[in-house]
Amino acid sequence: MAFLVIVILVSKLIFFSSNFLAATDMINQFQSLEDNTTLVSNDGTFELGFFTPGSTSPNRYLGIWYKNIPIRTVVWVANRETPIKDNSSKLNITPEGSLVLLNQNKTVIWSANPTTKGVVVVAQLLDSGNLVLRDEKDTNPENYLWQSFDNPTDTFLPGMKLGWDLKKGLNTVLTAWKNWDDPSPGDFTDITLRTNYPEEVMWKGTTKYWRSGPWDGTKFSGNPSVPSNAIVNYTIVSNKDEFYATYSMTDKSIISRIVMNQSLYVRQRLTWNTDSQTWRVSSELPGDLCDHYNTCGAFGICVAGQAPVCKCLDGFKPKSPRNWNQMNWNQGCVHNQTWSCREKNKDGFTKFSNVKAPDTERSWVNASMTLGECRVKCWENCSCMAYANSNIRGEGSGCAIWIGDLLDIRLMPNAGQDLYIRLA
Repeated sequence: MAFLVIVILVSKLIFFSSNFLAATDMINQFQSLEDNTTLVSNDGTFELGFFTPGSTSPNRYLGIWYKNIPIRTVVWVANRETPIKDNSSKLNITPEGSLVLLNQNKTVIWSANPTTKGVVVVAQLLDSGNLVLRDEKDTNPENYLWQSFDNPTDTFLPGMKLGWDLKKGLNTVLTAWKNWDDPSPGDFTDITLRTNYPEEVMWKGTTKYWRSGPWDGTKFSGNPSVPSNAIVNYTIVSNKDEFYATYSMTDKSIISRIVMNQSLYVRQRLTWNTDSQTWRVSSELPGDLCDHYNTCGAFGICVAGQAPVCKCLDGFKPKSPRNWNQMNWNQGCVHNQTWSCREKNKDGFTKFSNVKAPDTERSWVNASMTLGECRVKCWENCSCMAYANSNIRGEGSGCAIWIGDLLDIRLMPNAGQDLYIRLA
């Protein structure tokens, strides 16, 4: 009888071991990922394991990188703020279903704690580069208990959602590495503002550095139109519960990513070139002087390719002509005539076409108002300096108004939107 029990136990161990070897893209609650082992996504694109960044760092991190690219390119780091000092750490799933990184003293270095509990929890590295915790029997992506795509570091991958989800209480943020040897958070970040007129903003520390312009129903108003033959397919989802940007590659064989570059303070799209075996920059933001936040000051407009790039909007003049002529545009512009608020024939609006809409920090939106109603709403408020359709799809709909100085306007040839600015 004892012999039979031993045979059964050995058989189970062999079955368990063979399952682990076959399922190299996941671990369950009875397995650990140690420093000398990795998980590989089913299609072989991504690998999860422990690594040392750069050439001088003594630290170890748990991360995800492209498996078949000779230049190790890390796209996600778990313990970016708590480096490991040796190679004795393990990644485990606790009996409660949390994913934990433990050091040799079994102290938790990093953890992913789902708000929803699973029955039999597994951690799996997907072909997209997304590390997920899920119930073993449930492959529905809407039911993931936790996912790395909700907790990005410096890289925006195809299929990832960049924005906010009110149901989950999430607002995903990209934060650059401090430097190429140190994945801890730098001061260069990219966040989608949670407002009723959302826009994407990059920050350099606490200073606003770049702004996409508000979502106008078709695109961000500060973005050029996407060519029809583009290899990248961008999608924006906007409803009462969520607002996010995502993208996919029209050619699945092309490897491309978006990364926050702390060294240059640019957000770059990088594409892998198989011939040269290097990453090539295909686009970057800010792309020119007019992309930098508020280059021309209040009521100024930036026109790329013009010298100088800044001018005052029609109906305005430099607040300090001396500074303006010396290319110091910080003080911006003011009305060039005496302005009388709400006085008939002395207070009105002029349409400016193809512009990036102003900073929305002090804006108000009503999606059900007509443009005519929007004009009246703005005219009645002496602090209102401009109005526009909040959605330009079709003939336009909704109302957006701006209170106070109009900041960060630029000309967008063949793009942008119509903006009605208050003039004497």
